Amino acid sequence: MTGDDLVLRELESRGLLLKQDKRLPNVVTLVTGESLSTYWWSHPAGRQIFAVLSRLADDPDVLFAKLLFGKVTLVHRKLWPAFLAAATSGEDWQKEGLSDAARRLLLEVRRKGAARASGPAVQELERRLILRTEEIHTQSGRHETVLEEWATWARRVGCVEMPSAGHGKAALEQAALSLGAPLEALPWHGVRDRPSRSRGRSSLRSPTSRKSR
Repeated sequence: MTGDDLVLRELESRGLLLKQDKRLPNVVTLVTGESLSTYWWSHPAGRQIFAVLSRLADDPDVLFAKLLFGKVTLVHRKLWPAFLAAATSGEDWQKEGLSDAARRLLLEVRRKGAARASGPAVQELERRLILRTEEIHTQSGRHETVLEEWATWARRVGCVEMPSAGHGKAALEQAALSLGAPLEALPWHGVRDRPSRSRGRSSLRSPTSRKSR
């Protein structure tokens, strides 16, 4: 069985899988058979791990998001409706303390449909699941992140969200606990970013969302 097949089988069974972690089930350990205390790129199997992750990023049943502990988490398609309901909820755990820079970047994405950026504002938005992010390598060799609204991604992949954020979060909580992660690993239970001086009052919900909670 190839590394891809092993990871996909585990991901389909669990629903969630971390990219790398010292204790919980993760891609790097499945590929190497080891629990690494250092970054995977320095491992002798680093090229193999990179190849597996690259193929997984293109797999139609796999979504990468900063879900557990603010770390890269693979989400299987069967949990996408639950994930989408939570990510588009616009609840307080997403809005409170959001920096002005993150709010400006969010408005830019909504105005343009997508944007490229880097830095702390991107990290705020992806850790709160406000926007979908994808890291790319530019021709100059820089790392940048492409950001887009979840509604855009959902239309592209044909995902329909659960009818309520509560049901979505409950499904993700069950999957996290089954993986061995505490509820505090999820962004609506964990510690959020430091509050900014100006919180603002604008809603983070997409104006195109039809949900009413």
